Amino acid sequence: MCIAVLLSGCETTHEQMVNHGYPPAYADGFQDGCSSGRQAAGLMVGNFRKNVPRYLHERQYETGWDDGFRQCHAMQNSEEQRQYHERFWDQRDREWEQEKDRGAAKAYRHN
Repeated sequence: MCIAVLLSGCETTHEQMVNHGYPPAYADGFQDGCSSGRQAAGLMVGNFRKNVPRYLHERQYETGWDDGFRQCHAMQNSEEQRQYHERFWDQRDREWEQEKDRGAAKAYRHN
């Protein structure tokens, strides 16, 4: 049991999808669409991949590609927003701490 769990951690998304019953054509499309979605969201490690003949003639590949693109594009955008908000609030926290320290320093100087 434990070995199966450990080995499943090494599977690619494509292998996991096929092992969970998704048709191989859907998994192929999802993988290509996901890579394309990450690239479109600005992540430079993803490549735009679309097998146009398959997309036009294989419904499962088309659906997988569309689903993969949307999901991975949204996930990448969400991650970028999270990082932006963390940086923004970290900066606000630092500014607040500095202002608080300046106020305390002023208060102590006048006493």
